[in-house]
Order: sequence, then structure tokens, then C-alpha cells
Amino acid sequence: MSHPGAPSDVLLPLVVVVPLLVAAGVSALNPLLKPHHRLLDAIAITTSGAVTTLLVLILVRTSGGQQLYWFAGVRPHHGIALGVDFAVGSLNAGLAALAGLLVTASMVFSWRYFEQVSTWFHALMLMFLAGMVGFCLTGDLFDLFVWFEVMGVAAYALTAYRSEEKGPLQGALNFAITNSVAAYLSLMGIALVYARTGALNMAQIGHALAGRPADGLVIVAFVLILIGLLTKSAIVPFHFWLADAHAVAPTPVCVLFSGVMVELGLYGVARVYWSIFGDALGHRGSVTAVFMALGVLTALVGAVFAFRQRHLKRLLAFSTVSHAGLFLMGLAVLSPLGLAGSAAYVIGHGLVKAALFLCAGIVLHRLGTIDETELHGRGRELKLTGAVFTLAALGLADLPPFATYLGAGWVGNTASSHGMAYVTPVVMLSSIIVGGAVLRAAGGIFFGLGDPPLEDERRREESREETSETEAGQGRTPLTMLVPAAVLVVAAIGVGLVPGIGAAIEHAAMQLEDQAGYVATVLHGAHVVHPITPMAPEPTVPRLIDVASALGTVAGSVLVALAALYRRRLPVLAGYRRSEVTGFVANSLQSGVVNDYVTWMMVGLVALGGALAFSIH
Repeated sequence: MSHPGAPSDVLLPLVVVVPLLVAAGVSALNPLLKPHHRLLDAIAITTSGAVTTLLVLILVRTSGGQQLYWFAGVRPHHGIALGVDFAVGSLNAGLAALAGLLVTASMVFSWRYFEQVSTWFHALMLMFLAGMVGFCLTGDLFDLFVWFEVMGVAAYALTAYRSEEKGPLQGALNFAITNSVAAYLSLMGIALVYARTGALNMAQIGHALAGRPADGLVIVAFVLILIGLLTKSAIVPFHFWLADAHAVAPTPVCVLFSGVMVELGLYGVARVYWSIFGDALGHRGSVTAVFMALGVLTALVGAVFAFRQRHLKRLLAFSTVSHAGLFLMGLAVLSPLGLAGSAAYVIGHGLVKAALFLCAGIVLHRLGTIDETELHGRGRELKLTGAVFTLAALGLADLPPFATYLGAGWVGNTASSHGMAYVTPVVMLSSIIVGGAVLRAAGGIFFGLGDPPLEDERRREESREETSETEAGQGRTPLTMLVPAAVLVVAAIGVGLVPGIGAAIEHAAMQLEDQAGYVATVLHGAHVVHPITPMAPEPTVPRLIDVASALGTVAGSVLVALAALYRRRLPVLAGYRRSEVTGFVANSLQSGVVNDYVTWMMVGLVALGGALAFSIH
């Protein structure tokens, strides 16, 4: 239902203005602040914490409907939007708040992590925060690209932060080139949309496109915009940059890459589809089939590549690829509960993955490497770190009551109710493989279980990518490193225990998917309210079978981890050797050569465009 007078929230511009102003200030005062790095840390933590608090307040306000802010007060006139707006619902406000929380946790972790750190690190992190928040909140398609680039530029620079080393420069170049190519493809799609509609406001574009059947130009524009977002989301075959960037970026930056930046790309897919193209394209079955195929492929490929890794950051990076596929599968169902399941999955994954990377940073700080082979049994003295890492790994395997468990259950339930029963087995299988890989690392590093993995030249080369990021205090673990990881794990459990969380997230999903309500709110100032009640056919309350499936996934992960750790002692697996053909294929695909990555992007562009054009047009 709708009421006149959509609320305008003056807090909305502050969440991007404040971090940008502080970033500019600390950069301008670099000569004065550089000797006082503790003061810099305090300024950065305070700023990111304040922005997170504002975003939580905005999230609370969105429960009553969309919040709007028109810059310079230029509001729509007769349904024509000439100004630039922030249009915020519960889902994008929640994602922005997650970004703020993870930036704050990363900055707290960095308090004692870097012994010598310049002003630029703090400025870039705050710029990264502003880019992520702006990307979440904007209601303008061109500004979506602009915030995409703000976020990207900061991310490229942070990846190459240790620019005196070859590895970070190569990883940053691969990251920058692939994502820039994808961004410019998206810009071409935006140009086509503008040529067709004469508008850049998402609500106005969606209203204009909904009045006519989709033709070739609309489909091409949709595909081009998707490429940029799917690349940022690390969806196969647009994912190759992710592991290379994670392997060389500072650990606090990896927290943001895996914990929220990849998820932002998928939010962009959902926002562009539901706010702009959903009504125009129609053929939801075709869109579902294409998205679901990409999701299944990404989930399984990412899981297999994760299990092959012994470099801890690369292992966690490929697990993020796998989970991105699971998120896309939930989105592909095109139902409120599917989107809600992806949202819950994103929250749980972001929190536990951030904790895992922070624990990896502690291991690197204390032991000087994150190579699983070299670390076997050496982490026994890191008891608290090992406990947090293991608990987070179980959360990654969908252990109840982690938020990941809720997300997996909702995605499987809604897919089954829409005739896609295969989704639940795919979710379980990929979670078992990923969970088994991370638990294997935990068992070998922190508990000394099993036999040390056999070393090979490829692994030795990868282990050289990562060097210690600290120079002093390596004999102990400061609380500023351990506490953020522990708090994030507890938060991932707490989210799953919040009463009514299912109905609230589904309400947020319904807000995002209501294209007509979005148009009415933005262009005509209506106040559209969605009742916070779960849909009867797709209950969000956990069922006994969901709990049993989740526990089966966890048990499977533990068994896979134990089988990998004790492989040489088991008669069935004692003679097993990894296939040279499989290894050659895997190493060839993840070659580190940016030309190869761009080639695969073009292959993906042609395949995705052809599939959508054939099935829709």
C-alpha cells in the first residue's frame, strides 16, 4: 500500500561525505600526521565506526519504507528525474552497514598489524568505504558506475600497497585491467540505455523500458552492464583476478575483497534487474536458467579450486568464488525468499570469511608464512586463533545457527518450491568441499593432524607471493588482532538467532523486487509500505529437515577434511596421486597472465549474451 510523502533522510549524504572528507584531510595533512600513526589509526577507526553507526540508524528507518535524498534538492517534476538521488531500502542499507562494519574491523586489526604505515593506507581505506556505500545507496545508473570506479581505484591501490615487491604489482595490474575492461563494457551498456530512454535515474529508466517489449538493444545493454557486475562478483569465467589479488593484498584489504566487495557486485545484479530491466525483459524462466547455470558452475568450480590450494589466502579466495555462485543461485530463483536467502548467506559469509582472513593475518604475523604445507603443526601455540579459525570454518560449512545455515536453507527451499530440486544437493556439495578444505587447513596448521602435504614447485612459488607484513612484536598476538575476528564469528552466530530475522530479511527482499513501488516512491513521492510477514508457501522458520541437511553438510566437511589429512594412511586413498592432467588444466586456467583472463571474459560475454538473446528475443 502507498501513502503520499516518501520520507527524505538527511543522513544519507553524510555516509559518503564524511569518509571522503576525512580521507582528503589526512592526505592533505600527510607531513604532520605520518609520524603519528596511532593518531591516524584512531581517526580512521572513529570515522568508519561513525559511518557504520549512521548506516545502522538508516537501516532501522528503512523498515517503514524507502528513504530518499535528492542532492541539491532537485526533485522529479511530472515524473521526470533531473537530479541525482540516494534511494535506500533495508537490503542496500544492510549491505552498506556490513561494509562499514568490516572496514572498522579491518582498521582495528591494522592498529598493531602494520609497524610502519603511511597516511595513504588510511585514506585509501576510507575512500574504499565511501565507494562501497555510494554503490549501495545510489539510485542513478551512471553514478552506480562512478561509485564502482571509486571503489575500484582504491582497491587497485590497496592491492599494490607493497609496491616495492613484484607480486603485489602483478596482482594489482591483473585486478585493474580485468575490472576496468568490465567497467567500460558496463559503461557502454549504460550509454545504450541512455540513448533509448534519455534517462539515467533507475526508476525512470525502468518505467520507460517497461512500456515496450524488449528488443535487441535492451538485451545487449543488459548483458553489457551485467559483465561489469559479474566480474566484480567473481562469477566464472569472470573470476580469475580474485585469487591473484587476494594472494598479494594486505590481509585487512582481503577482508573487504571477500567479505563485501564481491557481494556488492551481486547486489548490483539484483538492483539493475529488479529496478530497471525486470518488467521489460519478461521471460523470467529464461533469466532464471541463465543465472542458475552460472551460479552452479561458479559454486562447483570455486569449490574444486579451493580444495586444491595450500596457499591459505588463495584457498579462502576460491571459497569466496564458490559462495558467490551460491549467492547467484538464490538470486536466480527470482523470488523474495530466494533473494532473502542470498542476503542471509551474504551476511553470514561476510562475517565468517572476514574472521578467517583476520586469523590468516595473525598466522602470517606470528609464523611468517601462510603456506599450509610449511605451517603443518606450527600453529599449535596459537590456541585462541585456532579456535576462532575452526569455528569460522564450521560456519562456512553452514553449521546451525550461523547465518550461512539460514541462507543455505532458504535458497534450497525456494528453489525446490519452484521445481529446481537439484539446487539443494549443489549447495550441500559445494559447502562440503569448501568446508572440508578450510577444516583441513585448520586441522593441519593448528592441531597438527594428519601428515604434512607433499610439496611441489608450484606451491613453493605461490608461497613466495606472501611475505610477512609485520616487523616487530611477532612473539605475541595483540588483542587488537584477535578480538575483531572473535567478535565477527560471534556476530555471525548472533544473526542466526535474532527473533524474526527471516521475516525481516524477506521484507527487505520484497522492497527491492517491487519495481512498481520503487517507481512510485522515486518519481511520484509515494510512501510504499510492505507488511513484514513471511510468505506462506515459503516459510522462513527453520524446519527439522533443514537442520538435518545442515548437520549432514558439516559432517561431510569434517569427513572430507579428515580424509585429506590422513590420505596416505587410508588404504583406499594411499595410492592416490593428483592427476597431472587436472593439475595442468587448473594451472593453465589460473595462469596469472592478464591476456588469458581478458580472453575468458570475452568468451563469457559471447556465451552470456548469446544465451540471453536466444532465450529472450
